[in-house]
Amino acid sequence: MPSDNLRATPVETLKVDEAAREHARLGAEIAENDIRYHQEDAPTISDADYDALRRRLVAIEARFPDLTSAASTSVGAAPSAKFAKVPHVVPMLSLDNAFHDQDVVDFIDRARRFLKIDATDAIPFTAEPKIDGLSLSLRYVGGKLVTAATRGDGFEGENVTANARTIADIPSELPAGVPEIVEIRGECYIGAC
Repeated sequence: MPSDNLRATPVETLKVDEAAREHARLGAEIAENDIRYHQEDAPTISDADYDALRRRLVAIEARFPDLTSAASTSVGAAPSAKFAKVPHVVPMLSLDNAFHDQDVVDFIDRARRFLKIDATDAIPFTAEPKIDGLSLSLRYVGGKLVTAATRGDGFEGENVTANARTIADIPSELPAGVPEIVEIRGECYIGAC
């Protein structure tokens, strides 16, 4: 079967050699799209199409664990050469998307196991539609903003401190009483006017 036809082949019917070819194709396509989105600020596919590529790659790796690669676990792309680099003290990872009710149930189960919370205990949380902004890490030392960095590849991001200082909702100084070092992570986006 030519590899072009593998795109439409259900993962559960792929043979090992087909899975390897499809896995390689997906890895290359994801890498290209990561560069367009994260480094060039010029995405050519929708977020939904990108998420579908990632889901298919992960499904192939779940069925064929020997194919597991950095492409399925990496987040973003290498930091842009246009900005100075900032290493993350703790890796800046990404949350998975939830497309179905079962995805939310699975997320809650994983959180319970990780936090060692009994199944009968309530876990308060908030879920929102996906906001496509810029993942940002704000580092405060002595209550003062010292670094704002993008996620980059999760281990090293771009230094966007000067840009962050222009955003009124990002305080340049925190109130008294906060720990000596505070790192706040979230999504920075422009709301509707």
